[in-house]
Amino acid sequence: MQQREKFSSRLGFILISAGCAIGLGNVYRFPIITGAYGGAFFVLIYLVFLLLLGVPVMTAELSVGRGSQRSIATSFEVLERKGQKWHLMKYLGVVGNYLLMMFYTCISGWMVIYFFKYLTGSILQYEGVEALGGAFGAMVSNPGLLIPVTFGVILLCFGACSLGLQKGVEKITKVMMLMLLALILGLGAYSCTLSGAGAGLKFYLVPSLENLRASGVWTVISAAMGQAFFTLSLGMGSIAIFGSYIDRDRSLLGEAVTITALDTFVALMSGLIIFPAYFTFNAGAQGIPADQAGAGFLFTTLSSIFNSMGAGRVIGAFFFLFMMFAAFSTVIAVFENIVSFWLELTKFSRRKIAAINVALMMVLSLPCILSLNVWSNVQIFGKTFMDLEDYMVSNLLLPIGSLCYVLFCTSRYGWGWDRYEAEVNSGLGLKLPRWIRPYMTYVLPVIIAVILVLSAF
Repeated sequence: MQQREKFSSRLGFILISAGCAIGLGNVYRFPIITGAYGGAFFVLIYLVFLLLLGVPVMTAELSVGRGSQRSIATSFEVLERKGQKWHLMKYLGVVGNYLLMMFYTCISGWMVIYFFKYLTGSILQYEGVEALGGAFGAMVSNPGLLIPVTFGVILLCFGACSLGLQKGVEKITKVMMLMLLALILGLGAYSCTLSGAGAGLKFYLVPSLENLRASGVWTVISAAMGQAFFTLSLGMGSIAIFGSYIDRDRSLLGEAVTITALDTFVALMSGLIIFPAYFTFNAGAQGIPADQAGAGFLFTTLSSIFNSMGAGRVIGAFFFLFMMFAAFSTVIAVFENIVSFWLELTKFSRRKIAAINVALMMVLSLPCILSLNVWSNVQIFGKTFMDLEDYMVSNLLLPIGSLCYVLFCTSRYGWGWDRYEAEVNSGLGLKLPRWIRPYMTYVLPVIIAVILVLSAF
């Protein structure tokens, strides 16, 4: 195995780890789900579950990465005791990372296409949700467009990884994340100047029992719990790999809180963009209809709002540039995890590994792309390739992986609490409180198991 690289700075670790967590499912799904399920009360419940679920699981994943100095491909082999089978987790991690990228690179390509549609102004010819829905349908039905754009995303992001951890992944992701933060602050500030901003912000930030009752208390709680769990993309080693690139001068609880806070900040700022705009152009709205709470909201309802603005072309271009950076930061982070598998298991160079995986990922992305058009009638268990890949990652592999990380760190049949606690608490920063041991050992695994069952069925 080649000599392991390290981040050049703590800022690089924080921004890249946050970039991995800040994905499309977070920045567009969080505000849309918030609008569909109660507004401000959903936000409060989400934040509580983020602390109870997201932060503890992240510390487990980071500790395994830093403790082993390996990716998920070999980390459990390094830390487990003789005769244990925790190393079988590597198959879930390796398969999960490839599965995620098989459809995520395609969706990232959508953001690229819509950025250029707004940059050129070609999307402005469509007025209304129905017309924009037809334009979106025409795009996904065109493999001649989707294939080269998706391949371009794959080539660019593996190209960043081929340059190395510091010169490629860290340097490029730092720039993208700082630009992402600047864009979201600018867009949020502009959106808050719109005529309906007051109504949108009230719905988003002021808890209302009426909105909570209208959505259903248990529905809001379960939706908030699910969003809090899935938002950080934990369970497949995509965060653990960055833990393996850092030293022990900072405690992992403090780092997990910082990463989660940055991820949450971006999600909350996304709401400051969407709700003022939505309530401005949907006067009297009581939230976002639940049947609109999907990716299509971006390309239909939200695009119709941009097209109704005087500066819609500019705002739309900046918004999809922001979405593009959010997508690329995740793709580069996961590709770095894939590259790390190969570095640990082969003697190949980074550039050779990147070249092999560019070709491999181009082939693997085709079923998802074609499932939107020429293979749309091909279904497995009633799902298209894209829906099946998404279901397997989001509903099965993420909760199973998270459960394994927590059990491995807290159980005497795994790495064990004492080793986990020592790794997490090593360095300056927040330390694990005493009360968290019984919670993480007995309560948290049950919660994750419940989420697994609910999401699977």
